[in-house]
Amino acid sequence: MDFYLGLAQIVGVHTLLGLSAYCVLLTGQVSLAQAGFFAIGAYVAAMLTVLAGWHIVPALAAASLVAGATACAVGFPALRVRGLMLVVATLAFGEAVRLFFFNFDYQVAKGEVKIGPAGGEGFRQIRFFPENGWSTLDVLVFIWVFVALVMTALWWMDRSRAGAVLRAVGEDEVAAQSAGINVTAVKVSAMTVGGFIAGLGGGIFAHYTAHIEHAQFGVALATFAIAYPILGGLSSVFGTLIAVVFVQAFLIEGLRFLGDWRNLLFGGLILFAMNVRPRGLIDAATIAAVKRMRIRNREPGNARTQGAE
Repeated sequence: MDFYLGLAQIVGVHTLLGLSAYCVLLTGQVSLAQAGFFAIGAYVAAMLTVLAGWHIVPALAAASLVAGATACAVGFPALRVRGLMLVVATLAFGEAVRLFFFNFDYQVAKGEVKIGPAGGEGFRQIRFFPENGWSTLDVLVFIWVFVALVMTALWWMDRSRAGAVLRAVGEDEVAAQSAGINVTAVKVSAMTVGGFIAGLGGGIFAHYTAHIEHAQFGVALATFAIAYPILGGLSSVFGTLIAVVFVQAFLIEGLRFLGDWRNLLFGGLILFAMNVRPRGLIDAATIAAVKRMRIRNREPGNARTQGAE
């Protein structure tokens, strides 16, 4: 049972990571900086609970704000470029953050033991959950409360004017600008929200793993971040969740017996999905079909037919 609870925890954290990229992709930008924001959230939250003795909730809030502010600062210069240059710029930022934490050494003596980030050795002693008697189920519920809150907020945003503006910029920047939309402000806002969500996910990740190090926040994590919303589709936040479940639960854990061949299979499946379902597993046509089915099921004629049967 602990295995499945742990897998559900992984799915929850990676859902937050995917949703952070979802916000940026809505504006038509491909960013590989999410792993960097994820790392910032992880280290800041861990330092606040371990070194400063904060409770995890305010620590996560502070870590998310720091990651969001960093994303905002990065967004202004990075989003002046497009396409491949933006990918390179955000990738460079993510690697710069990873190398910073590789060299970051800030330890404090606690009795006979030193606690805190130790450069390449990573950050150990992140013991908030076990020290406060949290069970695996408690941690799982805690993670999914935040996932539910973020998904609800983004779902609401998608159906508001803000979501329409984000999608307008993603569809055609020139047309959006001619309609009076400040394209730069929209892109930076999307990057900021994405950084905030990534920082939240990173803070949770640090505490349920209890040990973090720079190697966990490399290019592979950044690739996963953008792969989830691309595979799941940008028509709904639920597509990202389905993609995370597919990749983490089926591809990585379910096919563990394939070893490193899973990496090749992952790339092949992404290419296959992008050719067969170029707009993701849950695209606008799928959502429209589901809505039509719900409308038909609510029609009085169908109700009478079902009652007669």
